[in-house]
Amino acid sequence: MVTRPLHRDGPRAALVTVWLGTAAASLWDGGAHGQTLLQRLGLGAGLALALVWAGALWDLTLGLWLARRPSALTYRAALWGMVGMTALATAWLPALWLDPLGPLLKNLAIAALLLQGLQRHPP
Repeated sequence: MVTRPLHRDGPRAALVTVWLGTAAASLWDGGAHGQTLLQRLGLGAGLALALVWAGALWDLTLGLWLARRPSALTYRAALWGMVGMTALATAWLPALWLDPLGPLLKNLAIAALLLQGLQRHPP
């Protein structure tokens, strides 16, 4: 059995865990928490729930993609998706930057890991 050093696979494993965990957390309660958050923006219940499910599917897809076939394209998709979601959350719910649990602040560390992944998987 060939093993790889943790410093090589650890960052990718962490990213896979974040994306798969986020997908599961988004749907843990059937999407109700995310739906409530989006409804505060004035979205209807149906649209809000659909967006929660779409986001969870995106997270699941990225997690599996990073786990099975990491490539420059995978890391770029994850990076741009994270940047887009962070920009939307910043515009719609800027108070999330001040949340003690850091739901947006953590994206700075995730961006660093994604950029590291891009360096390891050149186009």
